[in-house]
Amino acid sequence: MRGNSQHRVPGGIEPALVLIMGSAQSLPHIDGFSREEMTRLEKRFHKLDLDRSGSISVKEFLSVPELKENPLLQRVVDVFDSDLSGEVDFKEFVCGLAQFAAVRDNNDAKLEFIFRIYDMDRDGFISNGELFQVLKMMVGKNLTDSQLQQIVDKTILYLDKDDDGRISFDEFRLLVTNGNKLSNVTSIMTVEV
Repeated sequence: MRGNSQHRVPGGIEPALVLIMGSAQSLPHIDGFSREEMTRLEKRFHKLDLDRSGSISVKEFLSVPELKENPLLQRVVDVFDSDLSGEVDFKEFVCGLAQFAAVRDNNDAKLEFIFRIYDMDRDGFISNGELFQVLKMMVGKNLTDSQLQQIVDKTILYLDKDDDGRISFDEFRLLVTNGNKLSNVTSIMTVEV
């Protein structure tokens, strides 16, 4: 399900790539995007690529005002960055965005993207430490480490159905698809202050 192949889009979608550099055909064909949309994405990519290196760094993403305050920007870049270069090239940019294309009605791909935000080491599981780190990015100094650890421990206990001490994608999906039980999750995540 989660391969690190450079030719695999996060979410398991296989793009049909037509890459003939230096020609009009050098844009990849990705399901969910028309040729015109690909051209617009390429223009947007080049605007973000401030140093013209062919890839976008976190610093370059921060030039977008809407992203400046996003505490998870680094994690999003890490998830898009399938070759682990530390930056996002055009193919990674398009493949990452393809998971959210309006035509694509693939909730598992969207869920997997969200899951990968938490799965920092890309092993297919969310560990206690990974959950703590990502939640710490989100809450900043609004909770003490002790309060945050209580939330993490309760969350792992609640979601970890096979008692291996970590959250698998299937366990994560159960939480999200059983939205009617969200109040239960909220109650277990309550911290005594």
